[in-house]
Amino acid sequence: MNEWIEQFTGWLLEVTQIEGFWILLITIPLALIQGIIGIFPFATIVMVNISVLGVMNGLLASWIAGSVAGMAVYMICKFLFSDWFNRRWLSKLQKYERWQKSLNRYGVWAVIFLRTVPIMPNNLISFMSAVSSLKTISYTWSNMIGNLSSIWLFGILSASIVFPNMDLRLLILSYAIFLLALLAAFFVRQRFMMKKDRGMTV
Repeated sequence: MNEWIEQFTGWLLEVTQIEGFWILLITIPLALIQGIIGIFPFATIVMVNISVLGVMNGLLASWIAGSVAGMAVYMICKFLFSDWFNRRWLSKLQKYERWQKSLNRYGVWAVIFLRTVPIMPNNLISFMSAVSSLKTISYTWSNMIGNLSSIWLFGILSASIVFPNMDLRLLILSYAIFLLALLAAFFVRQRFMMKKDRGMTV
């Protein structure tokens, strides 16, 4: 499937002569298909963007495509086809019940973690968020940050394939700093919530 997507994308680029960030006219629809059906990994879209735009612009384009797709699928699940998605993914929800509970408890942080670590499909993350207690504005931010983290990681892996001689140390170091900042923010937030809970019980 990945090879077919890459061949199809290459054919579209050749026919349309699209250059620069106009590649988003191809990769955003592909991201929507991936976000709804999940028939190919999002890493394929990252590789396409990087091969056309280079590493940094390719990562930016992939982040835009991933964030738009994640938001669109969330809205579809929440307001339009929630019953259909519920029937379609009910059995898989049972498999990921532990993560659904984590999503209800940790909200934004759970979405960021699940977007970063490929534990479950993107479409299922969007659907679980839509049926959880997570507010739309909270999902919007967690979707953007989670996609940034995920695409950054995919970008490091993809760049080593597309540009094998490229020095990736700065990209890897900056990603490590980003993850440390996220962890620090999480623990500060948890500590604040624990103090708030203790204050309410006094």
